[in-house]
Amino acid sequence: MKDTMAASSDRIMLGPLVAAIDQGTSSTRFLVFNAKTAELLSHHQVEIKQSFPKEGWVEEDPKEILHSVYECMERTCEKMTQLNIDISNIKAIGVTNQRETTLIWDKMTGEPLYNAIVWLDLRTQSTVERLISKTPGRNKNHLKHKTGLPISTYFSAVKLRWLLDNVPEVREAVQSDRAMFGTVDSWLIWSLTGGKSGGVHCTDVTNASRTMLFNIHTMDWDPELCQYFDIPMEILPKVRSSSEIYGLMKSGSLTGVPISGCLGDQSAALVGQMCFQDGQAKNTYGTGCFLLRNTGLKPVMSEHGLLTTVAYKLGRDKPACYALEGSVAIAGAVVQWLKDNLGIVQSSTEIENLAATVGTSYGCYFVPAFSGLYAPYWEPSARGIICGLTQFTNRNHLAFAALEAVCFQTREILDAMNQDSGIPLTQLQVDGGMTSNRLLMQLQADILCIPVVKPSMPETTALGAAMAAGAAEGVSVWSLRPEDLSAVTSEKFEPQINPEESEFRYARWKKAVQKAMNWETTEPITNGNGTCVRLPRGPTQPTNAPPPSFQGGRSRRALSVMST
Repeated sequence: MKDTMAASSDRIMLGPLVAAIDQGTSSTRFLVFNAKTAELLSHHQVEIKQSFPKEGWVEEDPKEILHSVYECMERTCEKMTQLNIDISNIKAIGVTNQRETTLIWDKMTGEPLYNAIVWLDLRTQSTVERLISKTPGRNKNHLKHKTGLPISTYFSAVKLRWLLDNVPEVREAVQSDRAMFGTVDSWLIWSLTGGKSGGVHCTDVTNASRTMLFNIHTMDWDPELCQYFDIPMEILPKVRSSSEIYGLMKSGSLTGVPISGCLGDQSAALVGQMCFQDGQAKNTYGTGCFLLRNTGLKPVMSEHGLLTTVAYKLGRDKPACYALEGSVAIAGAVVQWLKDNLGIVQSSTEIENLAATVGTSYGCYFVPAFSGLYAPYWEPSARGIICGLTQFTNRNHLAFAALEAVCFQTREILDAMNQDSGIPLTQLQVDGGMTSNRLLMQLQADILCIPVVKPSMPETTALGAAMAAGAAEGVSVWSLRPEDLSAVTSEKFEPQINPEESEFRYARWKKAVQKAMNWETTEPITNGNGTCVRLPRGPTQPTNAPPPSFQGGRSRRALSVMST
């Protein structure tokens, strides 16, 4: 009895706790924070399998995603119990997620109607080309005045259009009023709050702003945009703020706990880095690389290839804040590619050691345009290229070139952001899994010629979701007032090379990027005999062809994870 009382008194001293679900492209995590100190108390992580059924296609199993969330929750609760922390102190749960990834499911059965089409996926290239050809002057920015986005394979509307065009189960479910569309946040919140038994079908403004169906000025679904993509509005989730109680957990160890925060992963990192002032920015290094700069209460339209997006809306009655975003498709994914496809490294951590042994790429440049090029080019026809090879080049140089590629891509979007804002950043706040690579951080400072600042607690994405959840009306255990925010300890990487060398290397990189352009083309070309030949389309497919995972079978066949 005495031990129990001592344990309970220890637990009480911790005060209120807030948890976050961080569902990323390559893994799911569940993390628990102290609402008063922002200290990370416990967490659990599960990797997510990606399947590549055809070249350029990237899918994930929605049920695996959901199961991974439950597994991370339960394992974390077990760990906390072992630490003598009372899980009843968890007062709220926030959700943060890979954005744009598109799901559609049957609201009667709760079953997905197809695999989740991941944001990186390129199958919609022909859909995008068709949509752009319909615009005046073939202008990919035709919808930018409403959405802040170019027409691109990246965003959810074109993925949803592809599902409606190609998957009979989806069409049938829409016609019989059984279909629900959502990004990963919607699928998780609907499932966790009851699913087919009264689950809440909602999304937040940050995730909605990445669909191309959302008007960033009216802050709601736009009938004209839905008409443009021919998307029925009744399948869309209700749009809510990023910080309010959406519903309660209906199963598991945390039954009854409110889900009260929701932010797309890059917005969550902006909040977690406490970039609440106009002009503050952060760069997140994950599967891709995402630089966001808070532009305050007004959406700023980029003239240099950046996106205008909703940063956050921290309460039903609070104003929305906006951000300029530079999106790079391939960052950490290039390390994964070196490991899984080439076998150059055995683990992600090994790349730092390999690159450090040479300290240079020896003139080798690697443009990892596996999914075309995102910001600032928005060029889906680009493909990956490694150039500047000599007989001297070895895997160590290639490892170094891969890390440099992440830094050069960041430099490109930082330059664009400085041009758009007119006020150059004097330092860069960073976060994400790749920031544990100290060589990468030093390279980044060298290539940007400004200091790079990394917080000691790297889980800023999950922290942002927890902050939004804890601050929600009806929870109110986390204060977002500037004077109440916890001080963050950080490490600073200063530039160590002269600016002339940095500029020389950057100019060579830009030259390599031009070589990667217009690679995947549908235009006729001439062969050596002067005969016209038409190149195959590559990773796209005629819109009337059934997807391979559904040929001759029902939807459950698509949900089996396919090998590469």
